[in-house]
Amino acid sequence: MKKTTFAVIVGNRGFFPDHLAQSGRKDILDVLKASGYDAVAIGANDIKYGAVETFDDAKKCAAYFSRHAETIDGIIVTLPNFGDEKGVAETIKRSGLEVPILIQAEPDETPRMTIKDRRDSFCGKISACNNLRQAGIPFTLTRSHTVGVRSEEFRKELDDFASVCRIVRGLRNVRFGAIGARTGAFNTVRYSEKLLELSDISVETIDLSEVFGRVERLKDGDAAVEKKLADIRNYITVDSIPADALMKMAKFGAVVDDWAAANDLAGTAIQCWTSIEEFFGITPCAIMSMMSESLMPSACEVDVTGLLGMYILQLASGNPSALLDWNNNFGDDPEKCILFHCSNLPKSFFKQAKMDYQEIIAGSVGKDNAYGTVIGRIAPNDATFLRTTTDDADGVISVYTGHGRFTDDKLDTFGGYGVMQIPNMQVLMQYICRMGFEHHVAVNICLKADAIAEALSTYMGWEVYRHV
Repeated sequence: MKKTTFAVIVGNRGFFPDHLAQSGRKDILDVLKASGYDAVAIGANDIKYGAVETFDDAKKCAAYFSRHAETIDGIIVTLPNFGDEKGVAETIKRSGLEVPILIQAEPDETPRMTIKDRRDSFCGKISACNNLRQAGIPFTLTRSHTVGVRSEEFRKELDDFASVCRIVRGLRNVRFGAIGARTGAFNTVRYSEKLLELSDISVETIDLSEVFGRVERLKDGDAAVEKKLADIRNYITVDSIPADALMKMAKFGAVVDDWAAANDLAGTAIQCWTSIEEFFGITPCAIMSMMSESLMPSACEVDVTGLLGMYILQLASGNPSALLDWNNNFGDDPEKCILFHCSNLPKSFFKQAKMDYQEIIAGSVGKDNAYGTVIGRIAPNDATFLRTTTDDADGVISVYTGHGRFTDDKLDTFGGYGVMQIPNMQVLMQYICRMGFEHHVAVNICLKADAIAEALSTYMGWEVYRHV
């Protein structure tokens, strides 16, 4: 991923100790560098200590940010003392930046409360936020009202805020591909392209007949086909898969890759069930698994809003995402369930994975037409789940997200599967059903629900339920 770059505003107020602004600027820049982030900060020689105190300081700092706008993902406002509330707001307004903003206030130390070292950042943060609210500028708060920039707590805040920034930037003018028509039996994955477009999310479509037609034009020895075939063999064990099925997968994958690149797509949602099996003779799961593993997420059953959830999770963590069914209870444990798909999960989710045929669909199209799934048990890990949907009746995009953990509970089944433990799971299931969410859920091996909820509610304006 591109290294995240933060614009830094250092607040200062004349009748508070100047040396705190000077040291505070050094502290935040040191911490950003040590944490692997780039910083855009006006020089200490351009304005006093490189801190914003006056209207003139704000204009100079804003102009500096404007010159670097293309590289800036987010703004950090650090208040080593009370800070100038108007200066902070004016800098942001005049910069023209429309990026997430994190407000940090340095804590006072009770033994150092004399006029020489007293900060009053606790109070100054309230004033800065008041001015931003008046200006209609959304912002993010640290969990603790004051937190030291050199603390481990703030490093975690930075990590989450970087995820917020990546999500917001990544959703700007993003394009997804829908391959094939929605399967007739899956009303649950209907969605509104128009509501997505209002959030700058576009959907490009292609019919399966066009894909099959382009596949027909390819020859076995074409360079793109040979490369894709080698990629498949290098990706996963294919010892039990017929050669003709592998060739079909390679041609299908080459066509999808070419179409996605030509249309600048960030991910795809594919029809699959059951047209590809019946009329082409493979399941596309392995190709989809490879795309998701390479951070080009691919969702089943033309579930475009499921794909959106996969993509957001990927932006938050930098890891591949999967799309799974909320599928089964796990015995009588109210906080555990089985997540399952046929499957096209990225191979990094599994303890061990192999390619096989899709047992469910083979019952109707035959085993020889169902090769191409990637099957295995999901390895124990912490995970974040996420579902996005277009709520057409209310004209909004709705979301739920939370944390769970894949366990190592004994389970003998097929496909791609895992047992997930979720605190208060019955409350979550009630919410999913009452709000009419889909049966699919996007999952990622990370703990990023807080960052996702912040990005989607504060900056995208979506309706978000954060399950705890």
